[in-house]
Amino acid sequence: MATLLGFDFGTRKIGIAVGQTVTRSATPLTTLRNRQEKPDWPRIESLIREWQPEALVVGLPFNMDDTEVDWSGRVRRFARQLNGRFGLEVHLIDERLTSLEAQRLIAEGPATAKSTTPDAVDAFAAALILETWLCEQHQHLEGRRADR
Repeated sequence: MATLLGFDFGTRKIGIAVGQTVTRSATPLTTLRNRQEKPDWPRIESLIREWQPEALVVGLPFNMDDTEVDWSGRVRRFARQLNGRFGLEVHLIDERLTSLEAQRLIAEGPATAKSTTPDAVDAFAAALILETWLCEQHQHLEGRRADR
């Protein structure tokens, strides 16, 4: 079983989730506010030390016409910085509509989910990003097995 951390990078805050490969599920952890327009590296480092992930997954935002959003370069830079700082493999995945889906899940969820803070949406979106990547990797592996 491998543990991974997922990130929903934003210019003001970053949602973070933890997941694992056996169940292909993820759980929202936290949302960190950026400090002076930079990621809160000490808190990210603390989470990486605590969870000891095998790899990291970062959502890459796309427009509905399949073009990258204008600030996706910042997301790619964040992914490179994660790799450089922590020496972990970083995977990018299309995160289109994850924040909207996270808002919907929170709104339709139990009362405890509805009482979460607005920042929780980012952590929920990170969980959706990570679960999407985990499921895609599983499908890829299953497809390779079927080809044998």
